[in-house]
Amino acid sequence: MTIKAYLYDKCGTCRKAKQWLNQHNVAIEEIPIVDAPPTEDELRSMWQASGLPLTKFFNTSGQFYRELGLKDKLPSMTEDEMLKLLASNGKLLKRPLVSGGKTVTVGFKEEEYEKAWGGR
Repeated sequence: MTIKAYLYDKCGTCRKAKQWLNQHNVAIEEIPIVDAPPTEDELRSMWQASGLPLTKFFNTSGQFYRELGLKDKLPSMTEDEMLKLLASNGKLLKRPLVSGGKTVTVGFKEEEYEKAWGGR
């Protein structure tokens, strides 16, 4: 299975993650998260595989998150509404978002990458 890495080239954390993956010989399909965000169905699959709360997929430090007032709105939104919103704007997604089918990481923490992608 191809490992998809949704990255933003202006994001320092994305660059660190990509460097880590390259250094550990993890072959990835690099996808620009802003220009080609995952679809609702792809996000649903990633979310379910990750075991994380759906709210962890939101870029809470992003400009659009603040502009839309999502801190106050998310608690009353349905999962379908959240997925639709995330799929509509790649800047709302926490990045990097890396998916290899049953394994998904959101953000970059070296110890999580080692556990998820180190044995490949």
